[in-house]
Amino acid sequence: MANGLTAARLVLVPVFVGFLVAGTTASRVVAFVAFVVASVTDFLDGRVARRRGLITDFGKIADPIADKALTGSALITLSALGELPWWVTGVILFREVAVTGLRFWVIQRGVIPASRGGKLKTLLQVVAIGLYILPGPLTLARQIVLAAAVVVTLVTGGDYVIRAVRLHSAGPGGHRPPRETPQDPQRPEVPRQGSAGPGEGGAGGHGTRRDHHG
Repeated sequence: MANGLTAARLVLVPVFVGFLVAGTTASRVVAFVAFVVASVTDFLDGRVARRRGLITDFGKIADPIADKALTGSALITLSALGELPWWVTGVILFREVAVTGLRFWVIQRGVIPASRGGKLKTLLQVVAIGLYILPGPLTLARQIVLAAAVVVTLVTGGDYVIRAVRLHSAGPGGHRPPRETPQDPQRPEVPRQGSAGPGEGGAGGHGTRRDHHG
């Protein structure tokens, strides 16, 4: 079921874009409905997969692709129609691509869990895009929500970079490897009392140390 919801979201992307570029009030309303339905499937598929233990390789790959396809197509289409500044689209898409790259960068070290800020970022982006899709005098509401979405997008992106660097510098499993204390090359190594060092004879360590210079 979870994979079916993900596939449905992918199918809705071209449907949504087609109605969005049609240019009529009715088509914008249909595009808005398609976008909302696709966004709801994004929430549902993850919840269903976790609750029923249906996490699959297909879901791990297809789910983020569907998310980026939906958000990216909406932003690019709105910018192409002249309704959304291109720099906003560039900032948001760059952040999403960078975070995806960081996930692959640290994938052998562990998984960075989703933060509350990341969930808020997604919600603000969905609401902002939805407001831009809807026809009507919503200019002020669009600008306020979009500004909040851009700020949270940048802040959470920076937080993700910091957490990824920390995880990558740690050892496997997220544990930082112990640091080795450098030894002074000028200081001879003193054997522990009661044990024989290299080249020494006797159980008490009183034998003659072998000369390394022969």
